[in-house]
Amino acid sequence: MASRLGHVRTARLLLRPFREADLPSVVGIQSSPETHPHEPSPATPAQARTQFETWRRHWIDHGFGYLAVVEPGPDRLVGVGGIQCSDLDREPVLNLYYRFRPDTWGRGYAPEMGAAVVAWAEREVPERPVVIVTGVTNAPARRVADKLGFREYRRDLYRGLPSVYYRRPGPRGRRPGAVRSP
Repeated sequence: MASRLGHVRTARLLLRPFREADLPSVVGIQSSPETHPHEPSPATPAQARTQFETWRRHWIDHGFGYLAVVEPGPDRLVGVGGIQCSDLDREPVLNLYYRFRPDTWGRGYAPEMGAAVVAWAEREVPERPVVIVTGVTNAPARRVADKLGFREYRRDLYRGLPSVYYRRPGPRGRRPGAVRSP
């Protein structure tokens, strides 16, 4: 059983489980068209509230999940990110996800958060590889995947959108029999 992922401090961020008081900030991030420049549309506020509850339920069930990404000091929630259990082509994986307020883009928060979460996952849940699935046109997310040491292994549709699938090379990231796409 993995140890519980609790509060994690990086050089500039606090990563912590969501609190009920985070709901308005999370709904704002998840339902804003500004935070979804590479997707056809964001979640509605009602869908974002459901996502929030689903994410909190994942914590209860697994002891880890998506996190509030907070700038220390005034404790401003600037994004959401982390890992959740998922099945990808009938393989149990951990999906690395993040979304940040546009006023924080370009500060390196996504790779900073991602590096901390991936290190925890590879240590505590080594039986599930961490994957990233992002839109083909989402160049910033693809750069983050590269910075974190992930490599493209497939292109396919994901939720109806042309997407790129990433894994980290090595025994934890490689699916038995998986072949890298050219």
